[in-house]
Amino acid sequence: MDLTDEQWEVLEPLIPDPPRRGDGRGRPWRDPRDVLNGVLWILRTGAPWKDLPERYPPYQTCHRRFQKWIEEGVFSAILEALAEDLKGRGEIDLSECYIDGTFVVAKKGVSVSERPSGARVRRSWRFQTALLLLSPSTQRVLRHTRSPLLEKRSQAAF
Repeated sequence: MDLTDEQWEVLEPLIPDPPRRGDGRGRPWRDPRDVLNGVLWILRTGAPWKDLPERYPPYQTCHRRFQKWIEEGVFSAILEALAEDLKGRGEIDLSECYIDGTFVVAKKGVSVSERPSGARVRRSWRFQTALLLLSPSTQRVLRHTRSPLLEKRSQAAF
């Protein structure tokens, strides 16, 4: 499932133009939309980079561009823009937040922790929600709202 034209219109301004060499040498850069679709495929499936389907640019290109976008803050900007868009359309309510309290049992004398039988898997939607809510990007969005979560965290810091 690749980005729709409507989704790409929202994200395109957030992705910087590729730098051009002054001498005109080198290969032309791959289309940022195709690269972003490849990166999103990896993030959605959790597959290794080398398993990226051939309909996307080479996995090396996608991985290199992904790292560059992370370092430049492009993905943070995308997350903030999407959160603001959802908030503006009333499709996200940041006044109520849930955090998962998972645990791992540590056994004496065992160097590797293992999950007890019947324990929840860390990749639950609750865990993913906690990761999202604790990210710095989400905290910046929360500062612009009247979230009880933000108020409790700021009071606990003092």
